[in-house]
Amino acid sequence: MDIKDIRKLSDADLKKKITETKEELFTKRMQQANGTLEHPTELRVLRHDVAKMKTVLKERMLDGGKK
Repeated sequence: MDIKDIRKLSDADLKKKITETKEELFTKRMQQANGTLEHPTELRVLRHDVAKMKTVLKERMLDGGKK
């Protein structure tokens, strides 16, 4: 997910998207443990997406919604 797309989402949508992405990450980790994960790079991409979303939320919290 691109950072521009993430910044367009509302806070509630971001929180929901973080939860969904974490659930998907858990599923992919289970697939990796079972040896059925086809693309191991998906784990890295999902972790980075969660970090981007959390960063945007933190920026908004520190900014206080001044924009």
